[in-house]
Amino acid sequence: MRHIVNALLVRDGCVLLAKRSPQRASYPGRWSFPGGHVEANETFPEALIREVREEIGINPTAYVEVGVIKDPNAPPSGPIAYHMYLVTSWRGGEPAIMDDEHSELAWMPFAAAASIADLALEEYRTLLTRLGG
Repeated sequence: MRHIVNALLVRDGCVLLAKRSPQRASYPGRWSFPGGHVEANETFPEALIREVREEIGINPTAYVEVGVIKDPNAPPSGPIAYHMYLVTSWRGGEPAIMDDEHSELAWMPFAAAASIADLALEEYRTLLTRLGG
């Protein structure tokens, strides 16, 4: 199984969404969250910190895993698990696109994020609704 970490940055009742670049192999042009693959001999928190730093230039300092989502579109021969982390504090200032993984970042209230038509995974809706209370 491939493991991927995703960061749900929150502040002032909003969550940061990241629109996947159109050239991405999976879910191009869809809204998701910063994150990426866990490398060999890397813990999930280490991967979270590395991926978020590489993609949006910040270093998470307070985070907790809030769920695991299995990719319903992954082939049976290559299942994927997304480990979802709620990030409530970070260093490095305002998140900004640092590479070509995403084309846009947007802060949205949880309810608005849950209602976006082009989320990468439908399962994100349930998580966003639960976290938004």
